Amino acid sequence: MAYDADVIVIGAGLAGLAATAELADAGRRVILLDQEPEVSMGGQAHWSFGGLFFVDSPEQRRMRIRDSHDLALQDWLGTAGFDRVEDHWPRRWAEAYVDFAAGEKRTWLHAQGVRFFPVVGWAERGGYGATGHGNSVPRFHITWGTGPGLVEPFERRVRAGASRGLVDLRFRHRVTGLSRTAGAVDTVSGEVLAPSDAERGEASNREVTGSFELRAQAVIVTSGGIGGNHDIVRKNWPERLGTPPKHMLSGVPAHVDGEMLGLVEAAGGRMINRDRMWHYTEGIENWNPVWAKHGIRILPGPSSLWFDARGRRLPVPLFPGFDTLGTLEHIMKTGYDYTWFVLDRRIIGKEFALSGSEQNPDLTGRSIRGVIDRARSDVPGPVRAFMEHGADFVVEKDLPALVRGMNAITEEPLIDEAELRREISARDREIANPFTKDLQVMAMRGTRNYLGDKLIRTAAPHRVLDPKAGPLIAVRLHILTRKTLGGLETDLSSRVLEGDSAPGSAGETPLPGLYAAGEAAGFGGGGVHGYRALEGTFLGGCLFSGRTAGRAAAKAVG
Repeated sequence: MAYDADVIVIGAGLAGLAATAELADAGRRVILLDQEPEVSMGGQAHWSFGGLFFVDSPEQRRMRIRDSHDLALQDWLGTAGFDRVEDHWPRRWAEAYVDFAAGEKRTWLHAQGVRFFPVVGWAERGGYGATGHGNSVPRFHITWGTGPGLVEPFERRVRAGASRGLVDLRFRHRVTGLSRTAGAVDTVSGEVLAPSDAERGEASNREVTGSFELRAQAVIVTSGGIGGNHDIVRKNWPERLGTPPKHMLSGVPAHVDGEMLGLVEAAGGRMINRDRMWHYTEGIENWNPVWAKHGIRILPGPSSLWFDARGRRLPVPLFPGFDTLGTLEHIMKTGYDYTWFVLDRRIIGKEFALSGSEQNPDLTGRSIRGVIDRARSDVPGPVRAFMEHGADFVVEKDLPALVRGMNAITEEPLIDEAELRREISARDREIANPFTKDLQVMAMRGTRNYLGDKLIRTAAPHRVLDPKAGPLIAVRLHILTRKTLGGLETDLSSRVLEGDSAPGSAGETPLPGLYAAGEAAGFGGGGVHGYRALEGTFLGGCLFSGRTAGRAAAKAVG
């Protein structure tokens, strides 16, 4: 029986590129399908900050960070909270991924030309016990070149495979069905869409100009998650996180719609942990949007005071940058789906970074001068643009004017000036001594014990209401959809498991011919992160699972 290729890969994001690169390097013939135009190659990774999770890296050691495999695994398992029968393979993937992050991951990327910013970031700090959620040490390594810099070597390898006649790139091909022959998934069918001149991230047309049917010995699904489909996000929203938000921003374009996951289920594959998801609580409306409901995430330092919609300070340890889903759970139980940062110019200048390659032109452009200029400026250019144009920013010289501005941009005027002043003034009094009972102030001082935070991420403790630190700034924060933590259940060879066998059991059976990687597979196993993530682990999960799928499929069709 004739095949059109050895392997068909569905989705040209980072996981798909990694899988295709491995297949081409192994001499296999590959057809790479994607519904978007060629300009969108690299998918969501292109838009990312390029953060990667490494363990005991040279960058960490130079920053005097003592990390280890055992500490990283302790943090991962304490964060994931695996507690289901379905967590058998996700836990196996977690153990394998920590091995990878503490082992060959950095060397493998470095050999392909990937380089890293020397200061290691500290994301998801937790704030609980040693066995609870969070990174015990800084592990967030920023790719020099951000997301595009990470996509670049894999796209180069794929295009090299195309030049050798091994890779057939077919964009504007939307998959609508998978079918089997003798029990094995070997046929991919769908619609050919009309050419589109849409720029990366913009909505492309859905005009159908034809159909296709392709056959291969194996199929790898790397189609991404559900973050662009708010209906599915709300449908899968777990009770533990409260009522789904009425208003959400999108951290990904609309084509990240989860449709392919349903097609795999229809073909016999199993989807698990669909109620596990990763959405950010520090989203702001992009004043210069690329896609519908385009939101940007603030990557905050620890000093901003965080208030709910009524002006009540969030409880310990829900400080900026400490516990994303813990904060989300608290917010959704307040009856409102937005919160506020209150800070000053001194804090925003040093502590605000914006997630995304386009919001960090210095790092994305690999400009050393740009990085130096950012460090020297009182407020980085992209942040200043949001202060001037962002719908969620209020900048005023004093607190009465700030409160009036806050109440003017919400449906209800919920902020009381006297109560807000009382909270801020109480916190400001705690700054007078080197010791304090305010745990956020204690955390701020603690972070400055880490050289990286002291240099570029944490402002010196000071009174927010000190006029010398002004003007005052309030930022309205929205829920921002982003990552799907559940996904297609896969074994350690990235083979999708059949839906009619008991999950987590010894009798689980791989669905012949079908593999999955990246966000479609919950970054490995159907949910390598469990309930929560340590950050810097999404791009790495795409690379690790994509590489695994490509190598396993190459061996299977050999």
